[in-house]
Amino acid sequence: MLKISIVGCGAIGTSLARTISSQFQAQARLVALYDIDRQKAVKLARQLKQPVLAVRDLNSAIKKAQLIIEASSASAAFDIARKGVRAGRDIMVMSVGALLKGRRQLEKEAASKGSSIYIPSGAIAGIDALRAAQCAGIKRVTLTTLKPPQAFKGVEYVAAKNIDLSRLKKDKVLFEGNALAATRAFPQNINVAAVLSLAGAGPAKTRVRIVASPGLKRNMHRIEIESRAGRITTSTENVIHPANPKTSYLAVLAALATLKRILGPLEIGN
Repeated sequence: MLKISIVGCGAIGTSLARTISSQFQAQARLVALYDIDRQKAVKLARQLKQPVLAVRDLNSAIKKAQLIIEASSASAAFDIARKGVRAGRDIMVMSVGALLKGRRQLEKEAASKGSSIYIPSGAIAGIDALRAAQCAGIKRVTLTTLKPPQAFKGVEYVAAKNIDLSRLKKDKVLFEGNALAATRAFPQNINVAAVLSLAGAGPAKTRVRIVASPGLKRNMHRIEIESRAGRITTSTENVIHPANPKTSYLAVLAALATLKRILGPLEIGN
């Protein structure tokens, strides 16, 4: 039985906790829930009818588990991952943008402790093909993300540009630049750019375009990859997570698929 702690009890953490408790009972069990807002962890633990799951500090969550699932925020994710691997635990990172600058050091620490770091593919398709193409050499990777304007509500980068999201009548390009700058400007909206850059050409060479699109009902991601192995294009139209318009339902499912891979004897894909 794989012992799992979830750190971050928002929309994604809640979805994962419920599914693990209901669908993975034969192979894994939740041992702790932690959130910096303790009431979120307490509320979720009560919903799962296991109030003892809510712990008071991060160290307790790490100590109890073999696998830590980070579902918190970009500002906290790296510290959570580092503490997890230093304790010899495996870690699944959902706030992938937090790893762009310190990933190499984190990998070294994980290797020295025998820990594994898992990064789900998130809300995009084509990561397996990108990783394979990277072995031959990547020439260019471009991501275009379109989301409904409300997905960018509260983003400081947008507010600083005095963009009134409620008044948009047509598509508005909010950002164009590389993946590193994109994840800094949109820490809650563009984890897919971080995943894409880590799998391919790196954050500085992965180009990102972010668009607010009025009338759009789904989060859309279009990817173009040029490599020595050929040209790859993918497009996803994702159902928005019902509890968080900033993310896609597929992001949660990607984490569950990663968990299945960890637990199962058969691996499909590179």
